[in-house]
Amino acid sequence: MNAKIDRFEEFRALHHGERPLFLPNAWDHASAAALVARGFTALGTTSLGVAAAAGKPDAAGVTREDTMRLAAGLARLPALISVDVEGGFSEDPCEVAALAAELAEAGVAGLNIEDGRPGGTLAGRDRQCALIAAIKDAVPGLFVNARTDVFWFAATEPSWSGDPEGARRGPLAVALERVRAYRDAGADGVFVPGAGDEPAIAALAAGVDAPLNILFTPGGPSVARLGELGVRRVSCGSLLFRAALHNAVELAWAAAHEEVVAAGLPSYAQAQALAGAFG
Repeated sequence: MNAKIDRFEEFRALHHGERPLFLPNAWDHASAAALVARGFTALGTTSLGVAAAAGKPDAAGVTREDTMRLAAGLARLPALISVDVEGGFSEDPCEVAALAAELAEAGVAGLNIEDGRPGGTLAGRDRQCALIAAIKDAVPGLFVNARTDVFWFAATEPSWSGDPEGARRGPLAVALERVRAYRDAGADGVFVPGAGDEPAIAALAAGVDAPLNILFTPGGPSVARLGELGVRRVSCGSLLFRAALHNAVELAWAAAHEEVVAAGLPSYAQAQALAGAFG
């Protein structure tokens, strides 16, 4: 069995362990290398972090080159990598399949593809299924985590322009319909960010025959509790990136105003070493 198959199967197996897979999300090489050095053996990327660090908007399909460059570097780390590709950077199934093949060739174990589109719309369900099917046809082993933004859009877009019937049926019904369709199209796992209350999470976990991914939310259910509800993967999304921004600004403010400055920070040498720590 070759290394590529081993990587795919190892990542898939992590979604079927006793505890949910906890997947922190990096936004550059240093953040990923630091997480690996701390002991994490599987990482995701955050599209918001990648885009914001490059001075570009998230979810607008403009960070393909940035994402691919980062993925190629992270795949050299001793960790299993899942890459957030937003909506696939194209509506053409052939182009999205080519993207997936390029990621797999670089050494990536999985990808995350979403149905949210610029302007607060949802991609047509059948169209999204076509993108997922094309990826699986091109790289059958690649772990496809299919995300639906139904709950997020339900909270911010009352009209649900991507699903006119959504407001009437409610986010849970629409989300279940979509993740089941994505699973039938070949998705290996499904991701429903914004589903925060326990009854909805439990219903989603029970309602689809695929590992369910939920975002970790400070103050929300713990990883252990999410596991009890049936969740198989817990990711951080942009949380770590946003925390890094917050902490950097607070540290600068504290230093400028002669307040107590945090101790225990990585030294220059330690940060420098991250660049070559894993070859």
